Amino acid sequence: MKKSLYIAAAAFVSASLISTSHISTAQAAAEEKTVVAVASEAGNFKTLVSAIKAAGLSEKLSGKGPFTVFAPTDEAFAKLPAGTVDNLLKPENKQKLTDLLTYHVVQGKIMAADVKTGPVKTVNGKEVELKSENGKVTVGKAQVTKADVDAFNGVIHVVDTVLMP
Repeated sequence: MKKSLYIAAAAFVSASLISTSHISTAQAAAEEKTVVAVASEAGNFKTLVSAIKAAGLSEKLSGKGPFTVFAPTDEAFAKLPAGTVDNLLKPENKQKLTDLLTYHVVQGKIMAADVKTGPVKTVNGKEVELKSENGKVTVGKAQVTKADVDAFNGVIHVVDTVLMP
């Protein structure tokens, strides 16, 4: 009888440890998604993710960071004049594409509540104006439509307009 009790207790402890480690592993995996992975999985950043890959920025934006990414949606890219995206994705325009994309990235993790009105230096070296007013955040001429999408190496703020450097 004692032996059965010990076996049952050992089985219970083992099952508890296995289920706990599974949860911890799942949580750790979620916490390790980079800004690129989060954008890829969101589904409304297909153009942005394709552009990041074409510019060769996937590795950099999957690095340690932290980064704040002002991520234009597919709808934002669709507002550009016809042929603009296709032209930017051509190999001979890689530098233009890189300049455009890095204008959407700021070094450091800036949450919406921490936005201070004023210029901020982007990864491409140029400044863009951030503004926080009445709970709404804008960057350049773009409105942040969804703020504080967390990632392992930074934060994404969804914007409705492609920023032009």
